[in-house]
Amino acid sequence: MHAPAQQPTGPPVGNVRVIYLGPVAPHWEVHSEFGDPRMIEDFRQRIMARLVLLPPHDPQFRRNRERVARDAERENLLLQWDLGLPDEQAPPDPAYRPS
Repeated sequence: MHAPAQQPTGPPVGNVRVIYLGPVAPHWEVHSEFGDPRMIEDFRQRIMARLVLLPPHDPQFRRNRERVARDAERENLLLQWDLGLPDEQAPPDPAYRPS
């Protein structure tokens, strides 16, 4: 039996921005504006493990992006993506939930 997922309460504990650097690996860079540096670094390492060799057009990217979004939600982190594409061409953000 699984324990119910705990929903984060209160304000976010950190902010992470994932930036696509281009077609040559490493494809990604992770920046943070606030939050516990150790927690952010652990999260950055998990992001890089999932995305390091995946450009945004790779089919595996979408699945791994969703995993990163769920991980950020569990950690109560704000997550932003900069794919270097105009908003209308960028794939939908898996963390975005319309009201």
